[in-house]
Amino acid sequence: MADFAAPLAALAAHRWFKLINGASFQDVAQIYNLTLAYALAGADCIDVAADPAVIYAANEALTVAASLGATRPLLMVSINDGADPHFRKARFDPSRCPPGCDRPCERICPAEAIRFHEQVQGVVRDRCYGCGRCLPLCPWGLISTDEQPAVFEDITPLIRAGTIQALEIHTQPQRYRAFEELWQRVHPWVPYLQVLAISCPQGERIIDYLRWINRQIQPLACALIWQADGRPMSGDIGDGTTRATIQFGQAILGANLPGFVQLAGGTNGHTVAKLRAMGLLAPGGIAGVAYGSYARKRLAPFHAIADQPWQTVPAVLAAAVAEAASLVSPLKSVPSLSVPYG
Repeated sequence: MADFAAPLAALAAHRWFKLINGASFQDVAQIYNLTLAYALAGADCIDVAADPAVIYAANEALTVAASLGATRPLLMVSINDGADPHFRKARFDPSRCPPGCDRPCERICPAEAIRFHEQVQGVVRDRCYGCGRCLPLCPWGLISTDEQPAVFEDITPLIRAGTIQALEIHTQPQRYRAFEELWQRVHPWVPYLQVLAISCPQGERIIDYLRWINRQIQPLACALIWQADGRPMSGDIGDGTTRATIQFGQAILGANLPGFVQLAGGTNGHTVAKLRAMGLLAPGGIAGVAYGSYARKRLAPFHAIADQPWQTVPAVLAAAVAEAASLVSPLKSVPSLSVPYG
C-alpha cells in the first residue's frame, strides 16, 4: 500500500496543493495527462469525478508518475448531496440553432466542449464540466442543463480497495436533511479514507451550517478539510476572482472549526501571492489551495500538441510539467522543482 505521509505532511505544513479535474469532467485522455503532469510537479491531491473510468485513468497516471519518481498524491473523488453546478452538463439541440447565429456559446466554453465544425455537433458531454457560462449567452435561449449526480455506491468498491484515499462532499447552505441522508451512507466508509473534505459555497448562515456539519461528522478518524468555494469554476476568468474565496476562507477560519481550511473556486496565479501578503499561509491560517479551471487552462496548449499519453512524447511531458510546476511551486515555497521524466 502506498505511503501518504508526504501529502498529509504538506497539509499540516500549509503547503497543500490540489488539482481539481472537475466533478463532472469525464474526458479521460485529458484527465490522464493533467493528473500525470501535476503529480510530477508535486501536487498533493488529485480530485476527480465519481466515474469508475475517470478514476481508473487518474490512478493509471499516478502509477506512471510514481514510476518516474514522483511522490504519490492522494486520489480524491467528489460526491454531492443534491443539485450542484459542479454536477451538471449543458445540453441543446444544434439542429435548432439558426444558421446566422455567431455561436457565442462555442467561443465562451473554457473546455472546448461546444462544437459545430466536426462530426460531433453541439455539446461534447465528456468535456463539459458545468460552468454554465454558455447559458446566458445563447441569443435564443436554447441551452439548458442536465443534473449529473454522483452515485456514491458506484465508488465504494474502489474505496475499499484503497484506489480512492480521499472523499469530498459538495453541499449547499442549509441543506440539513440532504447532508444527513448522504452522511449516513458515507460514514461507514470513513475508516478507509485519509482525508474527508467538505465543500460549500457562501450563503445565508453558512458558518452555522458548517458548525452543524461538524457536529454530525465528529469524531472523525481521518484528516478534515473545509473547502471554501468562493467563486465556483471561475479561476480562469480574471485576476479578481480570487478575492471572494480568500474572504470566505477567512470567515471559516474565524469559526475555529477543527481541521484545515483550503481555498477553491476563483483560485488562480495570484492566490498564493495574496495569501502570503496577508500572512494567511501560516499555522492557524489557510492550509492549501485547490485549482480547477485555471490549472486545466494552463496546460490546455499541450493537449493540442499531443493528444496521446504525454509520457510517450517526452518533450511535451517535460514542458507540461514545467508549466504545472510554475503553479505548484509558489505554494511549496521553493524556487523550482526538479522532476524526473524517465
